[in-house]
Amino acid sequence: MRALIGFLVAALLAAAPLSAAAADPIVIRFSHVVAQDAPKGRAAEHFAQLVAERSGGLVRVEVYPNSRLYGDRDEMAALQAGHVEMLAPSLSKIKVLRRTEFEVFDLPYLFPDVAAVHRVTQGPIGRELLDGMAEHGVIGLAFWDNGFKQMSADRLLRRPQDVEGLVMRIQPSRVLEAQMKALGARPLTIDFSEVYTSLRTGVVNGTENPPSNFYTQNMHLAQSHLTLTDHGWLGYAVLANRKFWEGLPPALRTVLEQAMREATAYANEAALEDNRAAIEAVKASGRTRVIELTPEEKLAWRLALAPVHEEAQGRIPRALVERIYEASGYSPPQ
Repeated sequence: MRALIGFLVAALLAAAPLSAAAADPIVIRFSHVVAQDAPKGRAAEHFAQLVAERSGGLVRVEVYPNSRLYGDRDEMAALQAGHVEMLAPSLSKIKVLRRTEFEVFDLPYLFPDVAAVHRVTQGPIGRELLDGMAEHGVIGLAFWDNGFKQMSADRLLRRPQDVEGLVMRIQPSRVLEAQMKALGARPLTIDFSEVYTSLRTGVVNGTENPPSNFYTQNMHLAQSHLTLTDHGWLGYAVLANRKFWEGLPPALRTVLEQAMREATAYANEAALEDNRAAIEAVKASGRTRVIELTPEEKLAWRLALAPVHEEAQGRIPRALVERIYEASGYSPPQ
């Protein structure tokens, strides 16, 4: 494959004056909202490095982390308008394209493990979901893992009822709203860039995040407890502006697609490694108590959140839900 890519790049270089290519590289602005050292941030940088190497300098990927260009509320509109060429938003944000089927990924305890996630995201279902965004001016390139979410708060959360009465930050998602309400909490949608300050100032009492986000955003300095609930999977869709992407020479798109495949493998491995390391770092900080649940305690959380699946049936296509249940191995808790 690398030999083929080298041939394609050589052909591109031969087809265009090298001086012009060197003077005017194609620039891809890749915007995201997390820290540069979070799994998504590291994967975006890895993608940029691969593209620089494989394209022979024809393409330069400029990565803008930490909402430097656009935040949660405006990044999708910026992509559609061509103000940036690439994003990797969390799947909850795709609802702004009126693609309600992506809400399925917010369902609690949908996936028992990462292998179950990949049976969906890396199989026919995932490809169909990504391809369905083309009509909105967006090309879906890949799904990236960020791992399983944990509940944090300014007090101990061991039982589902411990969440009752708390104000909990969520992403914009009706499924996540229903999830927090099922626990007796008040959900509040806040941009990711504002979460640390909101926790610090008491605007919200807690939130949910994979450990890597929790640690790289310094939430362990603002939360006294982190409970390893593993209650939901957080993933990203890597997207490109359709007009830009389809305007690239086909051979160059092939180079970028191969770089994306390699960056995806890197992203998914980074998520596993970074989440493990983040839990240990949080423990070592001495600022946040990490709570590990027994199987019986985790079952109580699953039972408390099971009604969220029924609540979402009216918005998410039933056929899609059933296909994902089959692929993931989900069954209602008993």
